[in-house]
Amino acid sequence: MTHDYADDPRNASILISVNGQLVPREQAVVSVFDSGFILGDGIWEGLRVVDGGIAFLDAHLARLYEGAKAIDMDIGLSREALAARIFDCLAANGMTDGVHIRLMVTRGIKKTPYQDPRVTIGPATIVIIPEYKIASEAKKRAGIDLFTVHVRRTAPDMQDQKLNSHSKLNCILACIQAAKAGADEALMLDPDGAVATCNSTHFFIVRGGEVWTSDGLYCLGGITRANVIRLCREHRIVVREKRFSLTDVYGADEAFVTGTFAGLTAVHRVDGRIIGTPPDDGDRAGPVTRRLSALYKDLARRESVRRA
Repeated sequence: MTHDYADDPRNASILISVNGQLVPREQAVVSVFDSGFILGDGIWEGLRVVDGGIAFLDAHLARLYEGAKAIDMDIGLSREALAARIFDCLAANGMTDGVHIRLMVTRGIKKTPYQDPRVTIGPATIVIIPEYKIASEAKKRAGIDLFTVHVRRTAPDMQDQKLNSHSKLNCILACIQAAKAGADEALMLDPDGAVATCNSTHFFIVRGGEVWTSDGLYCLGGITRANVIRLCREHRIVVREKRFSLTDVYGADEAFVTGTFAGLTAVHRVDGRIIGTPPDDGDRAGPVTRRLSALYKDLARRESVRRA
């Protein structure tokens, strides 16, 4: 899997923030009347802790609050107050590095199980789960296998893929199909059959020294994706946000996926086709992927936000 990691025994005793209260893992619960449980009515972010700070925190919070506005949900905290709550949770756990955070905000408690937001009777539910999680280096070295699934990314007038919502059933179905095919993750197409993204990461190919990714209409506005595009432009690597087909993918020199959890991960095969030329040292990442991965790690360190 793209999100492979080694179990860390420290995670058994972490404190989780539930509406500002720090509680042990086994006591971290929300109501069965919570909007997130009943309907998947909420938004979330994944955050990476690097060298005592949170990488690209401002960009993540901007995306979270934009999503809240799109679904007409009041988070109930300012960005500064929410950031302070995240840092409080990290401090309570003594966490400074090698940590992945899941920040979840739902519309809150309902008086009855029904979709109308007007039956919500409480403030938003805010949960912060920090865990010691480092991406598997063995998986990154071996590369991942992708399988193109029949589940499509929806158009903005159906369910806008820009929303990082709790309602991820289309991605889950894609993930299931890929897993049944023996792959690590699903490659998903847009309604016209052009390559869009993966079920939990963003997809890139390299052809003739150029880096290609989708036009972005049918995928989440990825923070890592945006930073990779930025790094390409800053380091004079030609990058194109464009529509392309599976034929372009099968004939690519390299391919990789991006995400907050693991950064850049090389792709070994897509639909059984080996991407590029297999290396002698067993590391499936091609030269462009390796260069961008190193640049991204450095950028994440430099742009980690620490508590003021």
